[in-house]
Amino acid sequence: MKILNRIRRGFYADSVALMRIARELGKGGVEASLMIGTPSNKALLKESGLLAKEGESARPDDLIIAVRGKKAEAALALAEELLGSGSSDAPGGNYPTFDSLGSVPEGMNLVLISVPGDYAAAEARRALERGLHAMVFSDNVPIAEEVALKDLALKRGLLLMGPDCGTAIIAGTPIAFANAVPRGDIGIVSASGTGLQEVSCLLARSGRGISHGIGVGGRDLSREVGGRMTLAAMDALEADRGTKRIIVISKPPAPSVAKKILRKVERLSKPVTLCLLGSPEKKFRKTLEEAAGFKPKKHFKAKARGSIRGLFCGGTLCAEARIVLAEQGARPGANDLVDLGADEFTRGRPHPMIEPSLRTGPLEKALREKGVGVVLLDVVIGYGAHPDPAGLVADVVRKTGKVVIASVTGTEDDPQVYSKQVKTLQDAGVIVAESNAQAARIAAAAVA
Repeated sequence: MKILNRIRRGFYADSVALMRIARELGKGGVEASLMIGTPSNKALLKESGLLAKEGESARPDDLIIAVRGKKAEAALALAEELLGSGSSDAPGGNYPTFDSLGSVPEGMNLVLISVPGDYAAAEARRALERGLHAMVFSDNVPIAEEVALKDLALKRGLLLMGPDCGTAIIAGTPIAFANAVPRGDIGIVSASGTGLQEVSCLLARSGRGISHGIGVGGRDLSREVGGRMTLAAMDALEADRGTKRIIVISKPPAPSVAKKILRKVERLSKPVTLCLLGSPEKKFRKTLEEAAGFKPKKHFKAKARGSIRGLFCGGTLCAEARIVLAEQGARPGANDLVDLGADEFTRGRPHPMIEPSLRTGPLEKALREKGVGVVLLDVVIGYGAHPDPAGLVADVVRKTGKVVIASVTGTEDDPQVYSKQVKTLQDAGVIVAESNAQAARIAAAAVA
């Protein structure tokens, strides 16, 4: 199999845009990855079998275009064309991009930073020092740097969302992997991207809207970070006139951080719903569905023999499904529910929300396994996501008679259109639940 690399010297592009270009190249039957030439990225390419001799010479400010397959030359040419045209279709879609913070115009007050983790902290610091709120999409930022950046943000009265913050909705504007939801009076603080998406979409489908959805990064409620930005975001929503209610979403925080959050809730005048997935505390909502106050109107029944296999694009949706299954008495092993967006599956490859075909192989395997009775899936749409993830699932599952249960995280106003995605799945024989939690409950009942 031919492996080709091409280097663009001194070239930068948004990492999500690069992943989307890689997805376009993949349609031509090649494996592809576009990465900045940092040592860690070159190690990922080598591990994925995509690093050629030319790519080894790339510097940290270079872009490596790596392809493998029979049509590698054509893929390189297409990559150059897409990079030249700027048709990378960045998530969120309608905000401007800049090559550096120095080119950000006066009057703009929030920047999205999506650069290799080795450089993200420096860019975030520059943004904060210029008085800009910053959303750091990048991951692999040392936790000590995160603490220092958040302390600087607090000192300057700014928000530092992230690192590894994939979703936000600020004043009605979806940023990165977010959905088209109506404006409303509910503010969300979330250490989970897909958690924020699921709750905001369930609220939208209930006729309610969002004032702001503030992502804080998955480590914010750890002992080391201490909930710095979660607490600051709660204060910001408390001061926001357009916010009447606050929802906080996270996996269980460190005990010391949980105490801080509870003390903060007692001091706020606005009602606060705490959804800390997996927490033993009865006062916390146990599912995203409960956090949104969403009650499914439809009921579904299925019957199957065997185990439940879950293949998820959203890590929090996977965690929520595991919690629901356990509560229902269906206790799959750790290997039966898989988060395909975890680092072990995405090294050198696009995230499955961008390229859900990464799930095709595991899905085909699960459908063939005799011991698997039910396959449980999530389908996440919205800005930045694949244009037709349901279609990719339907192409596989319509070939089998096995019970497949899914939910769609999205709204009618999303580019993919919620109802169209639901119909595509239903036409292929998939049971489509109204929420991720309901899908898990149906799966548990099916194998009971």
